[in-house]
Amino acid sequence: MSIQYLKRGKSADQRAQDDIKTRSVVEEALMDIEKRGDVAVRELSQKFDHYSPPAFRLSDNEIEAIISQVTTREMADIKFAHDQVVKFALAQRDSILDIEIETLPGVILGHRNIPVQSVGCYVPGGKFPMVASAHMSVATAKVAKVPRIIAATPPFKGEPNPGVIAAMQMGGAHEIYVLGGIQAIGAMAIGTETISPVHMLVGPGNAFVAEAKRQLFGRVGIDLFAGPTETMVIADESASDAELCATDLLGQAEHGYNSPCVLLTNSVRLAEQSIKEIDRILSILPTFETARASWDSYGEIIVCDTYEEMLDVANEIASEHVQVMTDRDNWFLENLHSYGALFLGPRTNVANGDKVIGTNHTLPTKKAGRYTGGLWVGKYIKTHSYQRIETDDAATLVGEYGSRLCMLEGFVGHAEQCNVRLRRYGGINVPYGEGAPYRKRDAISQ
Repeated sequence: MSIQYLKRGKSADQRAQDDIKTRSVVEEALMDIEKRGDVAVRELSQKFDHYSPPAFRLSDNEIEAIISQVTTREMADIKFAHDQVVKFALAQRDSILDIEIETLPGVILGHRNIPVQSVGCYVPGGKFPMVASAHMSVATAKVAKVPRIIAATPPFKGEPNPGVIAAMQMGGAHEIYVLGGIQAIGAMAIGTETISPVHMLVGPGNAFVAEAKRQLFGRVGIDLFAGPTETMVIADESASDAELCATDLLGQAEHGYNSPCVLLTNSVRLAEQSIKEIDRILSILPTFETARASWDSYGEIIVCDTYEEMLDVANEIASEHVQVMTDRDNWFLENLHSYGALFLGPRTNVANGDKVIGTNHTLPTKKAGRYTGGLWVGKYIKTHSYQRIETDDAATLVGEYGSRLCMLEGFVGHAEQCNVRLRRYGGINVPYGEGAPYRKRDAISQ
């Protein structure tokens, strides 16, 4: 295997040091919220967002006044994106079925799909108002029929952002809070005097938001660890060019100062041209300061000899977004197994997925794509099994096997749960502390 790095980002050790610092800040803030509730939340909001309104929850009148600032054209655009997300989420929801089967005569097994009863949706917005994130979390929860949906977003330039609030309201949020970062995540999960805690947290965010969700996992459910944006472009010369590669990398690098962006190719020429294009675009990009910081510290260009090597590297990195522009896009679709979402062919791009096309943009980062997919309607739904035995014969048949298997493991009390039913429904007198006797129909086939 021959893999050449034309550019590297921060080392794994350097990134780990950043994580340690973040972990400490988050732990201290969450402990403060646990102890002092609303007072701590307000102090943290003032500290990080310079925002301390009379109430963080917006009233119906406030919501109406804020949304009135959205133009007709903007509202139509927001609704178009909302409708695409809902359309796909409804199709996903329809694929999740309750089942009930009779596995043996008189033995009924099944499962029911039940929505989580309360969800806190975090919508980033301190630097860029993430209107689309409201669709991804709030509207999808509504499709899943979650009874209580609360949404929180930081102030944008000192005020609630009208587009974000409009999307939250359109999506079906029952409570809307102008609250950001650790304080929003902590308040929704832990609860305060004025905010009832939720059962689950969802939504993307910066490293502090992701770490807060990580520390709170177990106390509440979470969708996944969705930290700073990551993107990978897999390209060859047959389907891509340097302008496309550079644009797709920097389009995600502008998210934040620590957004990894990787070009993976089998063409040295394309790699070198992409570096030149990145420099050119950074010279004219209005968000160049952020994009440049991400590219300098987290940008990588990797050149492989073969498509198989490219596949192996891509699966190892497990990037959040993977843009594939090659002469064998379907081959990558069939063989990639660790990523957040795929964007196949030069006509599509990550921005489509982020904003409007209908798939969910809350996706796994930091290699979490190895074990989980992104946020979707199914994340809000819990699958609960049930069982029912309808006949004495079935109770006897299952009970005999259960009794003996419990004794095999040494669980006498467990065995007695089976035995009491054998005595009651099967007329079999099993002595306490023993397993059910074997009968002819239980004989082992020779």
